[in-house]
Amino acid sequence: MSGWIVSRIPPGLLLVGLIVVVAGGAVLLVRWIRGRFPALTRDEHNDVIKFTYSFIGFIYAFFIGFIVSSMWGQTNTADANAQAEGAAAVEMARNVDVFDKPDADRIRQALLGYEKAAIAEWDGGLDARLPEADAALAQLSAAYHQVNATDDSQRSILATSNANLDKISQARTIRLLTAREDTGPPWPLWAVIFLTSAMVLGTVVIYGVEKAGMHYPMVAIVGLIVATNLFLILELSHPFVGGISVTTDPLHEVVAVLNR
Repeated sequence: MSGWIVSRIPPGLLLVGLIVVVAGGAVLLVRWIRGRFPALTRDEHNDVIKFTYSFIGFIYAFFIGFIVSSMWGQTNTADANAQAEGAAAVEMARNVDVFDKPDADRIRQALLGYEKAAIAEWDGGLDARLPEADAALAQLSAAYHQVNATDDSQRSILATSNANLDKISQARTIRLLTAREDTGPPWPLWAVIFLTSAMVLGTVVIYGVEKAGMHYPMVAIVGLIVATNLFLILELSHPFVGGISVTTDPLHEVVAVLNR
């Protein structure tokens, strides 16, 4: 569900929508509660609410901070993997001219075909392995196996290129597994997120403030913070989808090097 939301709704619109729903809904709830339960506008219960809010707020901040930090680490790891994949392929592209022209042309075309197939696979959502990418990778491997190295320089570059070929193959597998497995918090964590968020907003909603003009902004600010935290969790739930996702720039850089 979160993947569909992040992939279909632009980040800016998603943030605004969450703010309207959470902060706006909280303000409307305050307005209804103040009219329905006038006794809550007095401050007799504020000592209890202050203690409760301090405790819940601390737990909420620690919990949300832990989740955001963990998912940000997953996104950084995925980004580092993509950059390593791109760097290995760029090195392969730059070393291709060491080989004889027939071998170099064959490898260049095979590497270009694989990178384009990998980009298409990435842009398609990484939901499954793209057969075209598998075929292109096999063709690239075959192109290197057909090389007849005639001197020490070619043999050295061939060994390095084969090692880099293993790296980009492993990086692709890691990328596909990450896209499939790293789908954000499981439902028990989502339940805790929603529960703690509701408790933080709830204590502010029932806090005794005589003047509505002071109560509404206070609730709106807390609602804004809760909505922003939910936005961050949603965007960080999927490393390859959304506004904070890992981009295909490393693979496009390989294509650019090959087309020079």
